[in-house]
Amino acid sequence: MPQQFTLVIGGAASGKSKWAETFALGQCAFPVYVATARAIDKEMAAKIALHRQRRGPNWQTVECPVELYREVEKYDRGSLLLIECLPTWTTNLLVSGIDTLDYHCKFLEAIRTCKCRLIVVSGEVGCGIVPDNALAREFTNLLGNLNQQLAALAGLVVEIKAGLPVVIKGEIS
Repeated sequence: MPQQFTLVIGGAASGKSKWAETFALGQCAFPVYVATARAIDKEMAAKIALHRQRRGPNWQTVECPVELYREVEKYDRGSLLLIECLPTWTTNLLVSGIDTLDYHCKFLEAIRTCKCRLIVVSGEVGCGIVPDNALAREFTNLLGNLNQQLAALAGLVVEIKAGLPVVIKGEIS
């Protein structure tokens, strides 16, 4: 189990990324930002640029759109990783035809054995209607199950609502 594992979860545009970044900087002067996004179109490229600009110079950014578990395994006790975000990573896996469940299991095992401090940002998928197509339902089920397993492992689980943290498990220190 990592020294300290925090799961930050929330809906789209809830402020979860910004909150997680601020929280990370309060824990470590030079955290590592593990980015899962790919600049697949102009809108996504602009969003990535905005995130980079907002983070500023204190961050080391690592691009990791697929083999997230390998990135987690690289860091030691002195490091703090912020992984942003699991819905994008899960989408990358699904659209690439990769065995998503297998990669989720590898990621969970990497978290169980990692030595570094870890903050993982994910999206809440359980608050909407049941999607009308098979791919969206598969995504919802995969991410929802992963979120449940991560929450069980985490010492701190924070849901972000309208930019505000709501502690679900543990205490913010």
